Amino acid sequence: MSKIIYTKEDVANIDYQRDLGMPGEYPFTRGVYPDMYRGQVWTMRQFSGLGTAIDTNKRYKFLLAKGQTGLSVAFDLPTIMGYDSDHERAKGEVGKCGVAISSLADMETLFSGIPLDKVSTSMTINAPAGILLAFYIAMGEKQGVSSDKLRGTIQNDLLKEYIAQKSWIFPPKPSLRIITDIMAYCADRVPKWNTISISGYHIREAGSTALQELAFTVADGFAYVEAGIAAGLDVDTFAPRLSYFFNAHSNFFEEIAKYRAARRIWARHMKERYKAKDQRSWLLRFHTQTAGCTLTAQQQENNIVRTAYQALSAVLGGTQSLHTNSMDETLALPSEHAVTVALRTQQILANESGVTESVDPLGGSYYLEALTNQLEAGAEEYFEQINKIGGVVPAIEQGFFQKEIARSAYQYQQEIESRKRIVVGINEFVETDAPDIEILKIPATVERNQCARVKKLRAGRNNKAVKSALDAVRKSARDGSNLMPKFLDAARAYATLGEIIQVLREEFGEYKEPPTFW
Repeated sequence: MSKIIYTKEDVANIDYQRDLGMPGEYPFTRGVYPDMYRGQVWTMRQFSGLGTAIDTNKRYKFLLAKGQTGLSVAFDLPTIMGYDSDHERAKGEVGKCGVAISSLADMETLFSGIPLDKVSTSMTINAPAGILLAFYIAMGEKQGVSSDKLRGTIQNDLLKEYIAQKSWIFPPKPSLRIITDIMAYCADRVPKWNTISISGYHIREAGSTALQELAFTVADGFAYVEAGIAAGLDVDTFAPRLSYFFNAHSNFFEEIAKYRAARRIWARHMKERYKAKDQRSWLLRFHTQTAGCTLTAQQQENNIVRTAYQALSAVLGGTQSLHTNSMDETLALPSEHAVTVALRTQQILANESGVTESVDPLGGSYYLEALTNQLEAGAEEYFEQINKIGGVVPAIEQGFFQKEIARSAYQYQQEIESRKRIVVGINEFVETDAPDIEILKIPATVERNQCARVKKLRAGRNNKAVKSALDAVRKSARDGSNLMPKFLDAARAYATLGEIIQVLREEFGEYKEPPTFW
């Protein structure tokens, strides 16, 4: 719990050069670039995907016309779980929570008329991330954009799936093998691509505290570094392309301190523990999304205010890109009106608030620096606990993270129900009027049309070439060679996502989470 007032005594142990320094200088507490937003405003990257690739392509062009500066792909549940749209398990879910992508053909439609050498693209995809990246690279080839010019990010963070989001396919060890294959491939051939977006967002949405989000996310980052080194990669060949993805929750100053602590922790460990020599390996660059779990279905317009304050904390904390949630996201995918308001929130922040005029304007605050120290110390305590268990993967298998988050989520809910924590419109300042807001609905024709496209693709392609490409994927899965070139060949042959994933399922098996009790 915070003190009523903070003084210089609370920061007496801070050494300016060791703990703060200047922006753009080690340990990067005050920001990863010397001039931050004076040089370039953060990327405004609204997370978006709905229905078919045709539908989402229209939404992307709409957002770009409104001033969005980067694209972020939200995939539907079948795609996330590695199923084609016409698979039995995809019924009723096609295009509902994101865009349906079953093949290179869908990816071509998704980015039709959008030059890949002019935009950066983030794809929130995990277990099938390498395959979706292969689709993207192959699509770039068709546009005449070579892979060394592609800019963007795949989330590709499987460890947090086992901890929080639960959209895994394979067990941890083969998942880490695929990730290191992606890191090695991109270091040579897609050098501007961020190969992992190490995500605390979903850990926080599952109910963690800010400290747990910080500690568990950065611990995952260390695990990926160790996996890359164990695979024989030089840390400086892949670490510069690791990025982070954090949640912007409601405790304004705690969130800012969390981002500052994360940068300092990462820089220190990368330099001192992992012996990275390239300064770019020390930089913790991150995307932020405002907290979906804080949005309410009641009094939806209040969500605009929540999102604005959360976005401000991300900017004052030094984010490199930002997604602002739409007011209607507790009820449905965002409408065009709602997503425009969310984007305008960022544009007002960037152009009217004055926050871009100074780097780390809150640096030196007794309260903020004490909070930053407190979060760093708490994270280091968690790292010690994880190391005693044997590392991140054994901690996942023993349910350590899951138990910690469950306790925090339960306590948070108790505080709301006992009214120790006030949520406007939920347990105080309540109104009884029914919501009156436009809701985006995905019609049943989306699934029928998408399934028809997948069937037409299978009938019209060279199925002999597809079989050969899938056989090569299977051979690579068995012999340990890098899977990415095989994914790319399969993509070029128009093998579907589900077909490639099925080969990997047969070779690697599927993960089943052990029950966890606390």
